[in-house]
Amino acid sequence: MTYIILAAGMGTNLQPLTLRIPKSLYKLDRYSTVLQRMVRTIRKFDQKAEIVVVAGFKYDHLIREMERENVIVVRNPFYACTGSMASLWFARKYLERDNVTILNSDIVVEDRLVEEIICRRTEKPYILVDSSRKTGKYNVQIQGDRICVMSKELSSFFAQYTCVTKLDAVSARFLLEEIDTMINNEMYDLLFEDALVQMIFENDFDLYYKDIKDYSWAEVDNVNDLIIAREVHKKSNEVK
Repeated sequence: MTYIILAAGMGTNLQPLTLRIPKSLYKLDRYSTVLQRMVRTIRKFDQKAEIVVVAGFKYDHLIREMERENVIVVRNPFYACTGSMASLWFARKYLERDNVTILNSDIVVEDRLVEEIICRRTEKPYILVDSSRKTGKYNVQIQGDRICVMSKELSSFFAQYTCVTKLDAVSARFLLEEIDTMINNEMYDLLFEDALVQMIFENDFDLYYKDIKDYSWAEVDNVNDLIIAREVHKKSNEVK
């Protein structure tokens, strides 16, 4: 399977902690960073994994971090003025695979979630959501077993999006075509998830969801999240 980890952002919400390094390189303990943890956990449960990291901010730091992790590093040189749409576009050839998982680099999840969901093949496109979170970040609304909209602006929603998207071969190529179209129309500063929303609205694209409310995870977006992420990491280590 192929895993595309988006790690180009500047982490402005965590400044000044992220002035010198990307937030994905924040240390969870003395031995591993946020990004290292995800890469190594994927390798633990999928030894043949093709892992692609899209870097941008402090690219040289990330290259040094990843040099021993057997990953492919792709660069988004325009990270300062583009969104994850552009970052995924720079890694677009890796969407031409039979099973693709797209993850943000700032998430920390328990090992069980990686083993049971992230590293499992899929025959249909779906995203991970958490219906126990009502934080007002990037949220989703549903109709039956499908996503009907994803946005930061929803006043009413079912769950929080957990920054993981899983695609089969057909939906991965569909997303590639949509991203190409949007980039060619100069939509550089959008999230790649906006392409999924376009596909839903314009092409009746069926995007499913899996609720992970029973798993431990954190999206490192502020200092409080860092504390939660360290706790998730610590508990996973204790279970081993």
